[in-house]
Amino acid sequence: MTDTAGEATPGPTGKGRPTPKRPTSKGPVAPPPTTRREAAKRVRQQGATRRQQLRTGRVTGDDEYLLARDQGPVRRLVRDLVDSRRTTATLLLPAAVLPLVGSLSGIKQVEALTQILWIFAITLSLADFVGGGLRIRRAIAERFPDEKRTRGHIFYGIVRMLQFRRLRVPKPRVAVGDVV
Repeated sequence: MTDTAGEATPGPTGKGRPTPKRPTSKGPVAPPPTTRREAAKRVRQQGATRRQQLRTGRVTGDDEYLLARDQGPVRRLVRDLVDSRRTTATLLLPAAVLPLVGSLSGIKQVEALTQILWIFAITLSLADFVGGGLRIRRAIAERFPDEKRTRGHIFYGIVRMLQFRRLRVPKPRVAVGDVV
């Protein structure tokens, strides 16, 4: 550069802006830890933060954070089909306590009644599994005709039927009674 008198003036050094690939959004880098204890504490905090992000992502159903068994559009359909209905299979676990309570009572009639109720609960659950499996197979055949392996998806749905609705991960996206 030259000024009006013809003398050369030093130009600006650098571009005056950050390099395009420079990570400016991360902010300042934390100073290195001074002790082993501080380093271990930082590692634990970072691990806890990462685990919390993973847990939140899994519960909300974000595909990026889901386990491999829960990923994909077919599994999402299976979850929605199961979550749109109430199932008797969720009552199977609480009903398993009946024979225990009946045997502790010491009364033969109570024992027999609780055994009958237990067998009835198992029968209802098996019927629910068969009906749910057929419904899942039919829905997969309609919406995903190229999907050849349905047995794993049906088993996935049956296992989800056994879980209490509040404890299902990922959380149900559809309400009970919604059409899927």
